[in-house]
Amino acid sequence: MTGYLLDTHSFLWSVFTPERLSRAAQALLANAENPVYVSSVSFWEISLKAGIGKLTLTGCLPDALPEIAEDMGYRLLALAPDEAASFHRLPRIAHKDPFDRMLIWQAIQRRLVLMTKDAAFDEYRAFELQTFW
Repeated sequence: MTGYLLDTHSFLWSVFTPERLSRAAQALLANAENPVYVSSVSFWEISLKAGIGKLTLTGCLPDALPEIAEDMGYRLLALAPDEAASFHRLPRIAHKDPFDRMLIWQAIQRRLVLMTKDAAFDEYRAFELQTFW
């Protein structure tokens, strides 16, 4: 069975504004049979951006998001040491954002489909990234 890794915006939208997700993404997330993951990289990105004022969460602090994710049926995905150490192998083409690039790398390494609206991720398909929106 295919597993799905939520990009940070996909995770936030699923929590706070699910209507922003595509209908296909909403349907996939509604099916409890689909294994859906949220990376610790996303929690780090959210916490960092909230801490510097680039992101405002409504009704919760970043600290609550892992529990919210689990309550929604998502699986938490830690960043493995070998993923961090081998990250240098991901070509620098479309994205400069280190959070996006690490999510791309995790999806490739774990053979997960990355749920993202970001069309720039498509350039990584040549490196075995699969995306869904």
